[in-house]
Amino acid sequence: MAPRSINPHDDPSNGSVDDLWETGPSYMASDKPLARLVARPVREFLRVEAAGSLLLLLAALVALVWANSPWAASYDTLWHTHLTLDVGPLHLDETLQHWVNDALMVIFFFVVGLEIKYELVNGDLRDPKTAALPIIAAIGGMVVPAGLYLALNPPGSDGSAGWGIPMATDIAFAVGVLGILGRRIPSAARLFLLTLAIVDDIGAILVIAVFYTSDLSMGWLAIALALLAVMALARMLRIWTIVVYAVLGVGVWFALLESGVHATLAGVAIGLLAPAGPLLKEEVARSHARAALRDNVLDPDELARLRFLLKESVSVVERLQSTLHPVSSYVVLPVFALANAGVELGAIGKVFTDPIGLGIVLGLVVGKPLGIFVASFVAVRLGLGRLPESTTWSMIFGLGAVGGIGFTVSIFIAGLSFPGADLLTEEAKIAILLASLFAAAVGVALLMAATRGRASEPDREPDTADT
Repeated sequence: MAPRSINPHDDPSNGSVDDLWETGPSYMASDKPLARLVARPVREFLRVEAAGSLLLLLAALVALVWANSPWAASYDTLWHTHLTLDVGPLHLDETLQHWVNDALMVIFFFVVGLEIKYELVNGDLRDPKTAALPIIAAIGGMVVPAGLYLALNPPGSDGSAGWGIPMATDIAFAVGVLGILGRRIPSAARLFLLTLAIVDDIGAILVIAVFYTSDLSMGWLAIALALLAVMALARMLRIWTIVVYAVLGVGVWFALLESGVHATLAGVAIGLLAPAGPLLKEEVARSHARAALRDNVLDPDELARLRFLLKESVSVVERLQSTLHPVSSYVVLPVFALANAGVELGAIGKVFTDPIGLGIVLGLVVGKPLGIFVASFVAVRLGLGRLPESTTWSMIFGLGAVGGIGFTVSIFIAGLSFPGADLLTEEAKIAILLASLFAAAVGVALLMAATRGRASEPDREPDTADT
């Protein structure tokens, strides 16, 4: 086992770090009651894989209770408050809910773009043999739910535009549900679901871009594409200043917003352009860093050099993921749920009788696991893919059921599907919430049954590469 690395925020009761502090530990690492009983437990909670899902669920519950309470009018008033931005030629006047959906959610889609880029370059999407099965399964898990929905809401009907709603899988909730089951689920099965969800996200992004774009302005779209080209050129020229890309990124977002293409796609596009390889050779950079420390003297110039050497030996994609993933999980998605999950439940009975609600519930709860299972079975039988290690067909069906948790992206698409038809949008959101709850419960039950009697996987011991 590799030696334990020193963390300046470790518990000061650990003798190995007693001599680290010049004038005593920081407040977070101190033995003060608030730090010991609140701050550090909260920090540890946020490190748990399912923490983001729990916060997302809590925000959705708060929104539901608020919207169905005697103070429901205040919920509607808050999220329909208009915020105006006037900066020179830039004029934007949107409700607070639209600012969340059109601007704040860019961060979420940017993180999704970074995850896709990492998987394409360094992850499982790079290996066709490993990626084949979850890719095919994801396609089945999108086509079958959409088909079931359209069977109940044929083209020309009031609800036909919502066919994209049951196609989505919520990565945060899906991973959170697997986190509840712990090490009973094989790591290869977890990887299967994660890869499937990422491919699912790619499909959802394409659906939003192609089918949920209205009043397209070719001029603004051309500007957005030109700015993306400038970003790609800047990367080719090895321009490594984040400020340049941030300014260009804001320009891309505004141009897409004005073009009619949903502005959040700017986040995906910019994430895909981020470098997935480090600027410096990792081993050489770290060797230079060790050499700089040999004289045991640090001055500001050496500190800046060390920071550069260490920082740039890690890719931009990985650094941004590490920085923005907590922001996305613990801020953006809970705020999105708070702004969008507040629907009145008075019409909950219509979900199981109206074709829109029924199509969403059947699509997510039945169509998702059926599509994922059948597509996986056919792919394995045809030799196009292979089952993940230690994974059974019953596990695949359970993972497919977990894939039916649509929530975030489904609610997002619901908001795009029925512009101006608030009642249809509310019905769709109620159906998504119920279907996601059913899918989670069914998925957990199926996976518990499929893994009954199976020994839990041991924790992997870290090697020197982990430190």
